[in-house]
Amino acid sequence: MPHPAWDNPADFISLDDFAVQAEIQFQAGGTRTVAAIFDDPYMDAKLGEYDMDTSAPRITCVEADLAGVKRGDAVVIAGKTYGVTRYPQPDGNGHAVLELAPDA
Repeated sequence: MPHPAWDNPADFISLDDFAVQAEIQFQAGGTRTVAAIFDDPYMDAKLGEYDMDTSAPRITCVEADLAGVKRGDAVVIAGKTYGVTRYPQPDGNGHAVLELAPDA
């Protein structure tokens, strides 16, 4: 495999490496399939004196692949549906992070 070019963000999110296929389902209708790096870190959230174990699922994609994605849209990864909790957050290098929540 050739070394990725620094000027092409898509070279770093490849289905041949760490990426998985994610299907974005828009509230307004329509879907889009993108390559994404999925991460679901385990977290210990605190609310006052209450400690809660939770996770914080998110995907990292090429920024252009997340154009038009909004809070309330859905993302399906490996058959599991997640809700989009906020707009994509660009990282300044051509990628963006999309925060998710398990769909109830």
